Amino acid sequence: MESGDTKLDQAVKQWLQYDKNTKTASAVQELVKEGAVEALKKYFSSRMEFGTAGLRAPMGPGISCMNDLTIIQTTQGFCCYLEKSFQNLKERGVVIGYDARAHPPSGGNSKHFAALAAAVFISKGVPVHLFCDITPTPFVPFTVSHLGLCAGIMVTASHNPKQDNGYKVYWENGAQIVSPHDKGISKSIEENLKPWPESWNTEEALKSPLLKDPYQEIQTQYFQSIQKHCHHRDINKSSEVKIVHTSVHGVGHAFVQSAFKAFDLHLPYAVEEQKDPDPEFPTVKYPNPEEGEGVLTLSFAQAERVGATVVLANDPDADRLAVAEKQESGNWRVFSGNELGALLGWWMFHCWKQQNPDAIAVKSVYMLSSTVSSKILRAIAVKEGFHFEETLTGFKWMGNRAKDLLDQGKTVLFAFEEAIGYMCSPSVLDKDGVSAAAIAGEMTSYLAMKKTSLSQQLRAIYEEYGYHISRNSYFICNDKDVIRSLFDRLRNYGGKDLYPTECGRFSISAVRDLTTGYDSNQTNNKAVLPTSRSSQMITFSFSNGGVATMRTSGTEPKIKYYTELCAAPGNSDMMQLNKELDDLVDAIVENFFEPEKNKLQPKL
Repeated sequence: MESGDTKLDQAVKQWLQYDKNTKTASAVQELVKEGAVEALKKYFSSRMEFGTAGLRAPMGPGISCMNDLTIIQTTQGFCCYLEKSFQNLKERGVVIGYDARAHPPSGGNSKHFAALAAAVFISKGVPVHLFCDITPTPFVPFTVSHLGLCAGIMVTASHNPKQDNGYKVYWENGAQIVSPHDKGISKSIEENLKPWPESWNTEEALKSPLLKDPYQEIQTQYFQSIQKHCHHRDINKSSEVKIVHTSVHGVGHAFVQSAFKAFDLHLPYAVEEQKDPDPEFPTVKYPNPEEGEGVLTLSFAQAERVGATVVLANDPDADRLAVAEKQESGNWRVFSGNELGALLGWWMFHCWKQQNPDAIAVKSVYMLSSTVSSKILRAIAVKEGFHFEETLTGFKWMGNRAKDLLDQGKTVLFAFEEAIGYMCSPSVLDKDGVSAAAIAGEMTSYLAMKKTSLSQQLRAIYEEYGYHISRNSYFICNDKDVIRSLFDRLRNYGGKDLYPTECGRFSISAVRDLTTGYDSNQTNNKAVLPTSRSSQMITFSFSNGGVATMRTSGTEPKIKYYTELCAAPGNSDMMQLNKELDDLVDAIVENFFEPEKNKLQPKL
């Protein structure tokens, strides 16, 4: 078949030369035979982009999908980049972990992808620590740090739909890669597309003396390490609180059970229908606990059966945590990522302070959160005297900043992002839903002993440090030109390079634009946080204590918005605060998004 598109024809021809997976190769041959040019364009028009989050795409044939050949090509590029970066790569090696995802039509699955990645490294004489079984994502950064390795790879698509998979990369410091590594690796992939002779040979690789299985040692060391954050063992042992846990068909069940054991907590009741890994995710539309009640329906039913008052939920790779609590009314309250961030942040500081009564010690304590997350940690920090820092969105920034601070001898107690990601222990420089589950279990037991609940404690935090209420949502927009013009309009709202000074009845006190690097709060008008021309992100601060950020998503056709009203301590008229925030959101949607004019589709 000649499509008339030379680039497409060459890409397909090269693919058929290189691909040894019979399912993906025959799928492409079938499309060629049928002359299905549009389908071929879908699979071959552009290679998956390797960014700071690595890769994430559907499993299937072609260069735009996750499959055996693209895994080999990616790993060859990554291996060559590491060889250039580390003279001692062959002494130190790498770690590879994987989740339970599988895609029978293309023959792709996480375990096989991990074995192919291992074969690539071993063919170059690089030692590989390949887990013999599924693991939570946090175990990979933990292993990098614990064994002093050059890098880590986790094959997972986290909470994405079932057909997706991903390839997440950690650097030698135990944090996710940041720029310019992504660009360097991407270039190296393009230079190493032809599979090396041994790259397909997983059978030989799995017999190699260069291959080690870190599973038992890392299990032992990880659960030992998180016990540093267990402060109330006696209360845990005697607590009568009943907790339900769901791993949403992912990897988390056994690991959260072990974490509870490590804290001497009574084991949580598992949601039987969702306990075991299942790549079909049969009981949920999306395997994402951030979606709230829909994903937690079976958990609530289990809780009603056993008389539990708290539900914990991990996403499928167990790096995130959602928490819900039964209210006196009988209804369930699912805490937002910001609310759980407030609770865990308060708890981590409360426990630290009990052990460190010395007033001077607090000066070296830090907490971090992403710029689109609640400012509640800032309010706690101001009153309690520790340091709070904001980073750009994503744990890659918080993990790397935490490592810098730890290297300076500082204490990093806690970091979080509103997308239910929590780092409660510096032994994992990324979000970790396993340690967060055990710590949330201990906090729940402690509060129950004090005859109070998570909801009541959250109210007490807001009473003491000021109410912080947020509304986050998004619009779907598939037209990049519309997105660009929407943000350009905001940058030239009152004339060239003049940002808006008001939004409806709300007065704007400051503007920060992390696309252009402008920040009206700085004396030189230059933003302190890193800027990126490749994504849109503008934050407006309002005179009433409101903050709103509008940003594009790196992985989906969405314009997201994050709004928060930060009230002063003592102002607890929740009806008035909620109305004020609702009015502010309405004004932002109407004046800045203009959904009708821009044909934006709201979140369902």
